Amino acid sequence: QVQLVESGGGLVQAGGSLRLSCAASMGTFSMRAMGWFRQAPGKEREFVAAITWSGSSTYYADSVKGRFTISRDNAKNTVYLQMNSLKPEDTAVYYCAADRSFYSGTSYDYSDPNEYGYWGQGTQVTVSS
Repeated sequence: QVQLVESGGGLVQAGGSLRLSCAASMGTFSMRAMGWFRQAPGKEREFVAAITWSGSSTYYADSVKGRFTISRDNAKNTVYLQMNSLKPEDTAVYYCAADRSFYSGTSYDYSDPNEYGYWGQGTQVTVSS
C-alpha cells in the first residue's frame, strides 16, 4: 500500500524557516515526479512546487519562487520542501503528492493536481505576523 507521510510543519514567526519532509513507502518513488501543494482555510488547494523523477528540473509557484526550494533523495524515498522568509500568507496545510505516471517529462503540467495519483495527509504550517 502506497503511503506518503509529511512532517516538519509547525508554528513559526514571519521571516522564519521550516523544512518539510515527505517520506514515501513506494518502490517506484525514484520513477515519479513529486509535488507539494497547500490549502488555506476557505481556499482551493494550490500548487507550490514540483520536482521531476530525476531531480534535474524543479518548478515553483510565483508566490514562493526564490523563497522555497524543493529537493529529493531517491535513496531515502523522501522529498523535501525548504521554506525560507515565510510570510503569514504561507499559512496552510501542506500536502505532498506523487505523480500517477512514471518518468514524466518537462512538457508535463506539474502544477495540475489531477496529474498526481497519491497524496499525503498533510502537515499544518502556521506563520505568525
